[in-house]
Amino acid sequence: MTPTELIWAFIGLLLTIGGTWVEASIAGPAWVWNPEGIQVYALGTSFQLAAVFLVSCAGGRNAGVLSQIAYLILGLAWLPIFTGGGGIDYIHEASFGYLVGFIPGAWVCGTIAFEEALRLESLAWSCLAGLGTIHLCGIVYLIVGTQINGLVVNTIPLWRLLLSYSLYPVPSQLAIVCATSVVAYGLRQILFY
Repeated sequence: MTPTELIWAFIGLLLTIGGTWVEASIAGPAWVWNPEGIQVYALGTSFQLAAVFLVSCAGGRNAGVLSQIAYLILGLAWLPIFTGGGGIDYIHEASFGYLVGFIPGAWVCGTIAFEEALRLESLAWSCLAGLGTIHLCGIVYLIVGTQINGLVVNTIPLWRLLLSYSLYPVPSQLAIVCATSVVAYGLRQILFY
């Protein structure tokens, strides 16, 4: 692990923690702005994914993975940095599988981002692959967790959990993928790598 990767990992940890409480929003088109100002619409998701993808695309897979391992360890050590708090009991939350998925998602995203020449399309593809990996981990955790008695403490049926955590957030997460790809592309152009 190089010093640059460690710096990126620390930045990723801070961005992921901060992104937990910042809701992603998008400005409305210019033709619908009113005299009071620009209309801003909430996307219904946080900037956590943006942090995972940005660090992986700009700092590489090692930085992305290390930042997410540190995020999980800090959250499970009773620091209230997850959306619903923190602590070891958080493993019973339905969303925990998606948080665990940040680690392989960062690895996949960072690997693809640096295996091809720097292009906006390759960064977008790497973020999409990372998003798919996160959802795959979350879905597997939900399926296994609902089968093992007491792992996922929830009275909601599995199909509703899958809709809530994997289908409904995808459009807003795709907007985050697009924005993160553009920012990562700009950063890598500025940093010359």
